Amino acid sequence: MFVTLIVFILVFGVVVVSHELGHFLIAKLNGIKVVEFSVGMGPTLLQFTKGETRYALKLLPLGGACMFEGEDGIYTEDKDAKDADKKGTLAVDSTEGTFNDANVWARIATVFAGPFFNIILAFLLSLIVVGFTGAMIPQITSLMEGYPAAEAGLQEGDVITRINNERIYLYNEVTFISSMNTGEALEIEFLRDGEKQVTTLTPKYSEEDDRYYIGFTIGETIECKGWNLIKYSACEVRYWLKATIESLLMLVQGKLTGDDLSGPVGIAVAIDDMVEQATPYGIPTVVLTMMNFAVLLSVNLGVMNLLPLPALDGGRLIFMFIEVLRGKPVPPEKEGIVHFIGFVALMILMVFVLYNDITKIFR
Repeated sequence: MFVTLIVFILVFGVVVVSHELGHFLIAKLNGIKVVEFSVGMGPTLLQFTKGETRYALKLLPLGGACMFEGEDGIYTEDKDAKDADKKGTLAVDSTEGTFNDANVWARIATVFAGPFFNIILAFLLSLIVVGFTGAMIPQITSLMEGYPAAEAGLQEGDVITRINNERIYLYNEVTFISSMNTGEALEIEFLRDGEKQVTTLTPKYSEEDDRYYIGFTIGETIECKGWNLIKYSACEVRYWLKATIESLLMLVQGKLTGDDLSGPVGIAVAIDDMVEQATPYGIPTVVLTMMNFAVLLSVNLGVMNLLPLPALDGGRLIFMFIEVLRGKPVPPEKEGIVHFIGFVALMILMVFVLYNDITKIFR
């Protein structure tokens, strides 16, 4: 359990630091004052101040923050002094560089940079993982007798290129589509001996597994170097982006339940399982497995933060795009209230997910 905790802190820490670093660097480039850059939540364990920024490490490895001067109407200096300075009655500049005084597009870039850096991190980690392990392309390796794939004329060695006109690059894209299928017909485009062919089939229901099957096993590993390394690393990130977005849509549509959500405890349990399974194959396998999991986690964090909900980066971007359309900002104090309400709701959701994660352990 100690090893799991250390791995969890490292993996989650790298993903969180990447996110906050995106906010931090783009804020600095745009002259926005960063008051605090912190990793974790709760009581402060370590902190130091360099320049205008306080850097802090906090007790609970559950998140982080990059706080800007003037964000949500909160100032570390006296705003009246700043206003007076603008009128020329004071010669101080201690509050220059506030978030709300920056150009709206500079603020949009600063807020968007956090999720965007998560995608960059996912791509960089994918380069390492794919470079060492290769990529699994959607090549059929065997067929199940009595199932639609064989009946539709598919053969071993066929490479799936499209399903319902959606471009396919990796085997896990096919397995995801198959696992989510509820009996709808699938138009499958594939390559056989370099020739493009198309067939249509309807997955068959298995009462034993309570799901639909196409009826093949798929996945052939290829070595990736040069352009292929870049291509398939990008395809890995693309897959996790699509899977995350589609899973969120299914959650909203009621096709997934609260049991399908996982918070920090659920992530820690997943890490523990993966470490246990990978350990017999050696430390390098454990490291690559954790890197691959960090790709999923980083993409998830990036997408979740772009949801148009108060307190999240997506919610803040909504207010800024409203500002672009109306030509003036929403009063920061009012926006701050909305985000505070959203933060409270987010904390309630986190408590629910935490409770759900704990109860799943004992089921």
